[in-house]
Amino acid sequence: MHAYAHPVTVSKKVLDQVSHPTRRQEYSASTKRALEEVATTLFTERGYAGTSLDEIVAGARVTKGALYHHFSGKKALFEAVFDHVADEAAATIKQALHGHRDPWEKAAAGLRAFLEVVQQPAYRRITIQEGPAVLGYERYREQEERSTFGIVQDIVSSVLATYDVEPSMIETFSRVFFGAMSAAGSAVSSAEDTARASAEVEAAITFILAGLRQQAESGGPLPFPADLR
Repeated sequence: MHAYAHPVTVSKKVLDQVSHPTRRQEYSASTKRALEEVATTLFTERGYAGTSLDEIVAGARVTKGALYHHFSGKKALFEAVFDHVADEAAATIKQALHGHRDPWEKAAAGLRAFLEVVQQPAYRRITIQEGPAVLGYERYREQEERSTFGIVQDIVSSVLATYDVEPSMIETFSRVFFGAMSAAGSAVSSAEDTARASAEVEAAITFILAGLRQQAESGGPLPFPADLR
């Protein structure tokens, strides 16, 4: 007869392994973090083409074997860095929205946070400038949708709550503003004077939002094409 471990005992062992990682697991995680941190710095300063794996492993003080344990190659490492930078940017923008109950203040706060993010060197170089060229435009748009479209949709839904708007129109407004923000981010990141470009974009979008707010506060209906009424 075979002896079986009690189910509760097995579960406790599994939980202990999850909550108390081994030294090897901790070392592996720290190695991966070191590779991504060094790669982020080098990709930001020199770009994808100007950065070699030899430089990355030397900076992280690991072997190439350790790098290939975590990543299939330079492109896979860049993709991990790209995702991390984009996700951090989204988290920064979401944090800026906290505490704003007024939808217009929320929109303004989100806009300012976004324009600050796109001026950060890592975001400018890795996400906007290098991302589409290295990973392809579709992959770039996929990450952009995943990380920031939901934020735009949340803000637009709050702003349009004043109106009796169909869900399909909220989606349309969200897509329009999302496209505008994406184009604005590219314009700011490629500008020689990013601060000036950011201020101009903020002024333009604030002007559009002010028009919507004025109409909402006057109680006027949202204009629709005749065939959509």
